[in-house]
Amino acid sequence: MLDGQILLDEAVAEFERLYIEKALARHKKHLSNTAKVLGIHRNTLSKRVTAYHKNARSQARSAKRSSR
Repeated sequence: MLDGQILLDEAVAEFERLYIEKALARHKKHLSNTAKVLGIHRNTLSKRVTAYHKNARSQARSAKRSSR
């Protein structure tokens, strides 16, 4: 990480994604409870989770294309 291969913004975004995933798992994917524990609005959490899923699907499609 610190050898210049990943930017701080990317590292923070990755940490946030992992942190939110762990919190969702701990609260059995209940958005309202998870948002309350994280101290953010439920809509904010919902938008971020949706964005994570879109990015994951996009990356899967890209990997599939490159393997052809």
